[in-house]
Amino acid sequence: MKILIIRFSSIGDIVLTTPVVRCLARQVAGADIHFLTKYEYRHIVAPNPYIKKVYLLKDNWEALIEELEGERYDYVIDLHKNLRTAKIKKALKKADCFSYQKLNWQKWLLTNLKINQLPPVHIVDRYLDTVKKLGVVNDNQGLDYFIPEKEVVKESDIPMSHQAGFIGLVIGASYATKKLPTQKLIALCTLIHHPIILMGGPEDRQTGDAIASVDPHKIYNASGKFTLNESADLVRRSKLVISHDTGLMHIAAAFKKPVISIWGNTVPAFGMTPYYGKYEIRSAIFEVEHLSCRPCSKLGYQKCPKGHFKCMNNISLEAVAATVETFLSK
Repeated sequence: MKILIIRFSSIGDIVLTTPVVRCLARQVAGADIHFLTKYEYRHIVAPNPYIKKVYLLKDNWEALIEELEGERYDYVIDLHKNLRTAKIKKALKKADCFSYQKLNWQKWLLTNLKINQLPPVHIVDRYLDTVKKLGVVNDNQGLDYFIPEKEVVKESDIPMSHQAGFIGLVIGASYATKKLPTQKLIALCTLIHHPIILMGGPEDRQTGDAIASVDPHKIYNASGKFTLNESADLVRRSKLVISHDTGLMHIAAAFKKPVISIWGNTVPAFGMTPYYGKYEIRSAIFEVEHLSCRPCSKLGYQKCPKGHFKCMNNISLEAVAATVETFLSK
């Protein structure tokens, strides 16, 4: 039975599809699973042993459709659901297609009118609902993330001061309104009395340098120095992870790491909190509740639409640091 799963982006969303991939592979007899994603996210899905073949969305749309038609899929599982996936499903008309419910109308109500009609269901469970007609049930094993051996970080690439253990602090995010301001990150690092490794992309390097300059011995800026899978390996090695609403937060959950998540313009009600399945892992959510402007977007902005940025500026850093101590003491 040949199955195509579609999820184009982004890092966190793709990681959140891994229970669907695993459960299909383990529960559907003869499942031959293919995965279609964007080229830039190939490193996330390619190492997954449950995926037999990866297709990439690049420039040549016609060639991609032709290749997919040649596979003669039995099922298409659309976990992205947009105009492009609609075109793919139309082209693969001989396959039975299942699409997950995006709940865009409910998200619009929450972001624009502050009326919460979203079901209290994690997006992982909504993804799994998409394949329940195939007899698939949640195995409650949580998320998966697989790191190729060649991208395991060498011990020598971690400072000696951090080799006995460290806290991972994810300073990046796809939008500015999902990130603590630099001065708040500096203040948080000052309050934490443990070695810290800062994680982010090349675009976060300058911010990381500014934070690390406060205490170069305690704080190591790894932003932009490692590939995504290498950064994932740093997450795997960490004692706990402090993160904004980002892909690395979900990767930390995949490795069953305690996560302290900090939420700005987005809210946990969107159903994308750290997901552990049946495992009881300590985690904590920090958000400024009862702000009339929050959530202002299901994604984010490059600056606060209101100008005050209270959703991040009013986060209690002392409470975050105290939670770090509580988690590490147990």
